Amino acid sequence: MIAVAALYQFTRFDDPEALKDPLLAACEAAGIKGTLLLAREGINGTIAGEAAALAAVLGHIRALPGCADLDVKFSDAPEMPFGKLKVRVKREIVTMGEPDIDPTLSAGTYVDPHDWNALIADPDTLVIDTRNDYEVAIGTFAGAVDPATPSFRDFPAWFRTHRAELLEGKKRVAMFCTGGIRCEKSTSFLRAEGIEEVFHLKGGILKYLEEVPAQQSLWRGECFVFDERVSLGHGLAQGNHTRCRPCGRPLPAGESCPVCEGDAAPQ
Repeated sequence: MIAVAALYQFTRFDDPEALKDPLLAACEAAGIKGTLLLAREGINGTIAGEAAALAAVLGHIRALPGCADLDVKFSDAPEMPFGKLKVRVKREIVTMGEPDIDPTLSAGTYVDPHDWNALIADPDTLVIDTRNDYEVAIGTFAGAVDPATPSFRDFPAWFRTHRAELLEGKKRVAMFCTGGIRCEKSTSFLRAEGIEEVFHLKGGILKYLEEVPAQQSLWRGECFVFDERVSLGHGLAQGNHTRCRPCGRPLPAGESCPVCEGDAAPQ
């Protein structure tokens, strides 16, 4: 089995360009593949390789400024789920387009996966899925609002447009995403918009699917992941989706794409 690590850390990198080449060299030396993004606000990515090699690279990352408590979600793959290695410097490690948002200064309250069901089942809680429309299409939590946004950059405008109707009769907001990183920004954004009672799922959907038994779960469907596995289910078992060849959208195995009518890529 190949070990897979989804990771992120919001921290201050004064010169992310200076971190790029040493990190790239560490990954290449260990035979790691996947994608790592560096920005002034921190690091984000998913990488895969043999367990010992992955541990060595994670050690390198944890030695970076502010990364000692790096947030990592582990899973397995029957074969390497990435075709190559990319280490890039970007403006943001997850693009929201709100330059004044800083999750290290103001973000929502973490909720443990085992406490999540009670929170989102409360009728006074507004539950929002912060992921992109194609991700939500294959799985989400029961009762969650789908913003139907094609990009995370669209989330602020969506919320500002629908704020009044969304918050009507609600006392608090709970949000979730794949691994937690988008919720760091979305909860920080809502707090900047004046909403105090904001919560997010610690470790994201991946940690919930890992820790919460299927028979107790409020999750419906599968969770899209940004690698060749395409989707994961409870226990982080590989799901039953593949990708459309032309547009890359996730599809149930054997189905054609409803958007571009393309065929599914072979599994």
